[in-house]
Amino acid sequence: MVMTRDQNAGRCHRVKMDNSSFERAEEFRYLGKNLLTNQNSIQEEIKIKLISGKPCCLSVQNPLSSNLLSKNLKIKMYGTIILPVVLYGCETWSLTLEDVHRLRVFENRVPRRLFGPKRDEIKGEWRKLHNEEMYSSPSIFRVMQSKRIRWTGHAAHMGEKRGM
Repeated sequence: MVMTRDQNAGRCHRVKMDNSSFERAEEFRYLGKNLLTNQNSIQEEIKIKLISGKPCCLSVQNPLSSNLLSKNLKIKMYGTIILPVVLYGCETWSLTLEDVHRLRVFENRVPRRLFGPKRDEIKGEWRKLHNEEMYSSPSIFRVMQSKRIRWTGHAAHMGEKRGM
């Protein structure tokens, strides 16, 4: 697959290498999980990851919404159960502003559901958690950044002989 944002690039549908001929694909699934397109667009990939994160959230919603677990334990469970599902393969993503917005919406929505409403001490009414009150949970962008740095380190240690 040739990755480019140019619509006219790569009109040839076959690529020849040595004695082998390969058909050019517009998209394919890498390792059965990541959808790669020839336009280098990850909007569909992020959409699929966010959709796959919803059942994961629902499967742990009962224990995470329980008052018996501490907030720190809930945050650790969110970071170890839900975030890896959503961020699988994020090391290679190049995000647009729309992608960043979608990930922020997910990042704010999930902990808000898991931690439930908060009782206002002054008014005595229940209200949604504010974004600032949820930032003790692992930031999706910090997790992505650490995964990218780790992946870059692995790629740098491969050296020149990695294709052999």
